[in-house]
Amino acid sequence: MKKPLLTAAASLFGLVFVMSPIAHLQAAELKVLAGGSMTGPLNELASQFERGSGHKLVIHFDSTPNLIKLATSAPFDIGVVPVDVFKNAEAKARFVPGPTTDIARVGYGVAVRAGAPKPDVSTPDALKKTLLDAASIAYLPASAAGAYVSSVFERLGIGEAMKPKTKPQTATADIAKAVAKGDAELGVFLINVLMAPGVEIAGPFPAELQNDLVFTAASAADTKEAEAAKAFIAYLKTPAAVAVIKAKGMEPG
Repeated sequence: MKKPLLTAAASLFGLVFVMSPIAHLQAAELKVLAGGSMTGPLNELASQFERGSGHKLVIHFDSTPNLIKLATSAPFDIGVVPVDVFKNAEAKARFVPGPTTDIARVGYGVAVRAGAPKPDVSTPDALKKTLLDAASIAYLPASAAGAYVSSVFERLGIGEAMKPKTKPQTATADIAKAVAKGDAELGVFLINVLMAPGVEIAGPFPAELQNDLVFTAASAADTKEAEAAKAFIAYLKTPAAVAVIKAKGMEPG
């Protein structure tokens, strides 16, 4: 079977998967808390799920610290969030007990403005030199991914040296934009976030420094739309959803 036909079949399977188990349910509006780095795949998957199920998703994308605040202070139905959210006991208590469902994972890399020379980031020493040579870098320090980037700077022994070079961003999408506009020489963050117009990936972090950030899903303990919430989480594991997750630069599960 040709690839377009496979893709179409996968999408059809995903929609059928959604529609069959919940066709008898009344349409619900689901409030979803999600990691900012899941914006690309979740926006596309949300529209597919809504068409197939009749439910409506209202998704709030944010950084890990803000997601923890929201999970502990505001009503919601589902979280598709970095696993770090569940390391906060108060936030974890707002979700249904038991294991969560891993949806996607992605590693870290470095990006440059489109057309610029790509620096060497293939070894820890090469990455260290590239970072020290850069005039400026953009990332989102106030996030789980940003915290990991900062920890890599510390492991390389350049934590203090990077502070005056840092151009902190307030949203994941702003990282690539800053590089594309020339406001920052390098973007350092999750690879899927750096896959954006106007920038090119110089390379992933070397294996010794690489780490996957995992996004996991669970229903809120007090949701009044438990069945619809379960259906959306199940949809995120279908072949159609997996295809979108991969296309957006992430790995499923």
